[in-house]
Amino acid sequence: MKELAKQYSPKEVESRIYNEWLEGGYFLAERDPKKKPYTIMMPPPNITGQLHMGHALDMTLQDVIIRTKRMQGYSALWLPGTDHASIATEAKIVEAMREEGLTKEDLGRDGFLERAWKWKEQYGGRIVEQLKYLGSSCDWSRERFTLDEGCSKAVLEVFCKLYEKGLIYRGERIINWCPHCHTSISDAEVEFEEQDGSFWHIRYPFSDGSGYIELATTRPETLLGDTAVAVNPSDERYKDVIGKTLTLPLVGREIPVVADDYVETDFGTGAVKITPAHDPNDYEVGLRHNLEVINVLDESGVINENGGKYCGLDRYECRKQIVKDLENGGFLVSVEPYKHNVGTCYRCGTTVEPRVSKQWFVKMQPLAEPAIKAVEEGEVKFVPERFSKTYFNWMYNIKDWCISRQLWWGHRIPAYYCDECGELVVAKEAPDHCPKCGGHMHQDEDTLDTWFSSALWPFSTLGWPEKTEDLKYFYPTDTLVTGYDIIFFWVARMIFSGIEHTGEVPFKNVFMHGLVRDALGRKMSKSLGNGVDPVNVIEEYGADALRFMLSNSVSPGNDMRYSDDKIVAARNFCNKIWNAGRFILMNDVDDVEPDSLPETLEIEDKWILTQLEGMIQEVSANLENFELGIAAGKVYDFAWDVFCDWYVEIAKLRLNGDDEARKNACKQVLVYTFTRILQVLHPFMPFITEAIYQALPTSCESIMISKWPEYDPSLVFEADAARFGKIMDLIKAVRVIRSEKNVPPSKQLDISVETAETEVFIEGAEFIKRLAKAASVTVGSKIDIPDAVQAVTDSARALIPLSELVDREKEIARLQKELKSVEKDMAGLEGRLSNPQFLSKAPENVVAAEKEKLEKLSSKKEMILDSISKLG
Repeated sequence: MKELAKQYSPKEVESRIYNEWLEGGYFLAERDPKKKPYTIMMPPPNITGQLHMGHALDMTLQDVIIRTKRMQGYSALWLPGTDHASIATEAKIVEAMREEGLTKEDLGRDGFLERAWKWKEQYGGRIVEQLKYLGSSCDWSRERFTLDEGCSKAVLEVFCKLYEKGLIYRGERIINWCPHCHTSISDAEVEFEEQDGSFWHIRYPFSDGSGYIELATTRPETLLGDTAVAVNPSDERYKDVIGKTLTLPLVGREIPVVADDYVETDFGTGAVKITPAHDPNDYEVGLRHNLEVINVLDESGVINENGGKYCGLDRYECRKQIVKDLENGGFLVSVEPYKHNVGTCYRCGTTVEPRVSKQWFVKMQPLAEPAIKAVEEGEVKFVPERFSKTYFNWMYNIKDWCISRQLWWGHRIPAYYCDECGELVVAKEAPDHCPKCGGHMHQDEDTLDTWFSSALWPFSTLGWPEKTEDLKYFYPTDTLVTGYDIIFFWVARMIFSGIEHTGEVPFKNVFMHGLVRDALGRKMSKSLGNGVDPVNVIEEYGADALRFMLSNSVSPGNDMRYSDDKIVAARNFCNKIWNAGRFILMNDVDDVEPDSLPETLEIEDKWILTQLEGMIQEVSANLENFELGIAAGKVYDFAWDVFCDWYVEIAKLRLNGDDEARKNACKQVLVYTFTRILQVLHPFMPFITEAIYQALPTSCESIMISKWPEYDPSLVFEADAARFGKIMDLIKAVRVIRSEKNVPPSKQLDISVETAETEVFIEGAEFIKRLAKAASVTVGSKIDIPDAVQAVTDSARALIPLSELVDREKEIARLQKELKSVEKDMAGLEGRLSNPQFLSKAPENVVAAEKEKLEKLSSKKEMILDSISKLG
């Protein structure tokens, strides 16, 4: 006889079982023409990363889906991998080198890259091992890396193809520059935060001495790069000064007053300083008016040689000095406190500088149009649907994507320049010489934005640009699971890339989840010190407890809260399931035939099987609709409340009896039902379900490749289940009375059941006796016991001699309180059923269900009133 340990120990089970899965090859996805494929591409975590609670949620949800699909008979591929994360990885390596007194330039590009690859080999696999610790059932044989040979080949193909089509170009534009990371970043990588600042009001004097224009700025240091002041052409205040020149304070340069519709007449003084090199809107104004572009900041945010005497000052030191000099020169009018949104680097938090720079861009408009159409026409569905609005808003207003980064770690841009004539060549392989003059050529120093390669992830990982068998079978993929915070970074870019390069959308569904917050609803962060390490949680409570807590708490698109109470509750659920398995195994079930039921089913068997089929149907439907939290809750409620707390207790009556046939039939139903509980619970809690499944008499070597339970209408016994439900309702009502009256568990009561359905309750008398702890049970259609406490349901009334329990006045008060509750519920239902809008819009089955509830409450009310009258 197989046994389970007295207590469930995750540490003793999880690593052993994970290795068994790997050895069994259960994670491997095969191209099987007899099966439908189901593909999920793992959002590749950064090689710099360690598993955090957001990863744990994201990976758990993907694993729940892929394990379900695998059991449902799909050829299920969950393809894992990691991202090279240019900015984050280079920053880590540079920081480590700084501690050794080294710089990138000391090593040179090749030396730095050699060191970077060694760093990747040493630390890059850390998060992969942590994903295994969580139970992730990825096909590790297909693991990819965004800088591996295949992905790099795809990047070269895409860059050259888009360049040839005129969709990639190089040009001077205002870009977002991070002075800390020393690289450009795209608009999507800029995070805005509210900061306290000031409006400095400054006088700009006319060159002819006829007065001045007053304007305000939040960045007085950029005054050094001003090349005009703009006013609105319709502003009457300035119509006579358009075309005149001003003398730039502190600098002495003459700059024109230009008229441009960009200026808002009702904002500030209606005059705006124009700094084309350091503001995107000013840059556009500069293009329209052919203004000089003067860059006054270097790569570190330090004033350059164009800043005159301020050269060498940090931007903020320069700001202080310029304000002081403006005040001393009589140019500063006033200073006004001002809160405003400031762009910061999403990686390091440094305030970014808009800066004119020669960079590589992707022309987005032609790529965005088909990607918008794909979502509009339902080829790609967002779950929840509301996130499609966020997607559309970004895509309709999309700007060209700056894809070049001033970094060494990443995909180097395949552009080559002639040292002699400056000819530019874009090619997959480095040209031997200049095709124009024969001179030597050198490669562009910049690398591509990390998101450029990530955008190709759904198809580059399957072998594209080659037309591989994997690509034909597994692409397009089925579902992308990701956080709502990277719709712009990644989701949108994958959609337009997939359509452009494969002619198909990259996935059919985008399942969005929210953030994992702390118990107070705050975002987890290092600064708050409220982060929770999933690895520590797994070590203390086990992976299954963490996975179930996350799954049970998730709602599509919404943030969730982590709390110790939730993880303890999930651990307790693990223990409940383990103990149920131990109970079944202790009843010698080795000879039970797997997946079979007895020929003769008793009423309690029909009830549990009916409940089981309902649970299977609801869980399957909710999983299909990505309502994983609801699905997990349905399994929990059934396993704990219905199976463990009711059927197992009921089963003990037969298992402790002398009738071997009835005992064996009960064992069959126990094993059949519990096996199916384990199967639908497996995607959420894979380790414990596998451990118990292997101890039970089953028909498959591993639960993860067993067949997902399908709804079987032949095992739905509605009439029998309803009859047994009435018996249970009465038992529950008696238990409530016992609890309210503080009746000791050892005290047995004489219970009389008054009902019009005597046959049902005579059949259920033994259950009432054992589960309601009754010394005797009498059933009749008319029972009169003066001074009895009454437990009332919609089909029966249990009468217990008052003398055994309480005084008469308290019992009347209790019944009156219950009457008020029933009347309140009835009023709500009557209001709904008398509402013409509800009756016309609600489905027929919903209206029928509400009417049935009202009828039951009406019956219960009559019984309560009758009980009160008998006590009166």
